[in-house]
Amino acid sequence: MSWRPTYRSSKFRNVYGKVGSREHCFDGIPITKNVHDNHFCAVNAKFLAIVTESAGGGSFLVIPVTQSGRLDPHYPKVCGHQGNVLDIKWNPFMDNIIASCSEDSSVRIWEIPEGGLKRNMTEAVLELYGHSRRVGLIEWHPTTSGILFSAGYDYKILIWNLEIGEPVKMIDCHTDVVLCMSFNTDGSLVATSCKDKKLRVIEPRSGRVLQEANCKNHKVNRVVFLGNMKRLLTTGVSRWNTRQVALWDQEDLSMPIIEEEIDGLSGLLFPFYDADTHMLYLAGKGDGNIRYYEISTEKPYLQYLMEFRSPAPQKGLGVMPKHGLDVASCEVFRFYKLVTLKGLIEPISMIVPRRVSSSRRRKYQPSMPSQNPLGQRSSKEPAMLVSQLACSCCGCCSRQSNARRYHCFPVLMSLKEGYQRPSKLVFKAPVKEKKSVVVNGIDLLENVPPRTENELLRMFFRQQDELRRLKDELTQKDIKIRQLELELNNLRNSPNNK
Repeated sequence: MSWRPTYRSSKFRNVYGKVGSREHCFDGIPITKNVHDNHFCAVNAKFLAIVTESAGGGSFLVIPVTQSGRLDPHYPKVCGHQGNVLDIKWNPFMDNIIASCSEDSSVRIWEIPEGGLKRNMTEAVLELYGHSRRVGLIEWHPTTSGILFSAGYDYKILIWNLEIGEPVKMIDCHTDVVLCMSFNTDGSLVATSCKDKKLRVIEPRSGRVLQEANCKNHKVNRVVFLGNMKRLLTTGVSRWNTRQVALWDQEDLSMPIIEEEIDGLSGLLFPFYDADTHMLYLAGKGDGNIRYYEISTEKPYLQYLMEFRSPAPQKGLGVMPKHGLDVASCEVFRFYKLVTLKGLIEPISMIVPRRVSSSRRRKYQPSMPSQNPLGQRSSKEPAMLVSQLACSCCGCCSRQSNARRYHCFPVLMSLKEGYQRPSKLVFKAPVKEKKSVVVNGIDLLENVPPRTENELLRMFFRQQDELRRLKDELTQKDIKIRQLELELNNLRNSPNNK
């Protein structure tokens, strides 16, 4: 047996992280101090959105990605929620549409004007009520326009059709809070990790659980589909409280294919997967480093490549979509790192080092290893509209005989011609009459459920005072009624009426 360690050649073994210069960073941002396990950041080719610290409700900033530098303290915000904002996600097909969810049990859809905000935005184009408790997670369907998934602390996942503004499906198979949702490439499956220590693969069209794993040894926190490999990758904690990753076969969750321990730190591990380069990025909450690996279908499955190091701890990370990258500079991935202590957001570009001649510099490079054989990426054009669906709860056509013909695989676009294809979609909010949405006796349109024990006690005492006031008012009215009855009897018995 050879004493030499096994070595596997990789085209991406020298990928390195490049931090943006100070003028390309975003400074002076009051990043939220909420301890909820989310990124609190969302980015697309036009805008950067960050959840901010605020009093009297929840708010987030929307900044054009080209408007870097120090931010004005009075910069306008999106501030329509009555509770803390817990998650924000941009629509993958319309750059000006963003969804947010909050502790006030609502999901709201906002339309950002071109060029960014000029004043505070308080009116959402669409407000969605259906959860009985706070909503901690939202995800857009990857291939169908107008479909949004939301997971709340009532242990339910609601699937919203935004053309009618109503939930069209409820997935009620979880026994605790849903921690993470991840879609496969065509959106026909969704994987969830739950606080009940179970990993599930669900068909959203029917709500049926296809696979379920009871993760006792590997407590799952985050899950991600690995493109078309039919694999799942999870991050979590082992029985010895060490951070680890596990690789699973999506068709058999009885046992993980491999489990690998990372370190003994306590921060949550966020996984990011690039289906084009088959690279996995692991970033820990509170860490300053980002590890990256290459994933293959053969052993050793998970190959460590390198690590990006930084002294500043990260609260969350936003990821730029592929059509917003600078592929001419060999950029294969870009993070936006939230540094809470400094109120700073740093762009971090993952670069493949490559010798480029001056004649080919700043041009599209089809031979670069970051491009797939077709040199394409997912475009901003949806594979299917909600109005085209036979079943309006997900992206799969219900006609089984023509499933292959109508299956909504992602629409790809070439990166050669500057990859600037404008989206022709326009979001039209449904016209809805104001009505009451009563859940457990509470009208969610009029009353926001209490978020903390102190708020619950204050609401209880206010209700007790209101009950006392109503009882006193009722007693006074009873006395008044008796007086009026006596006066009426006196009038009837008076001698003038005989």
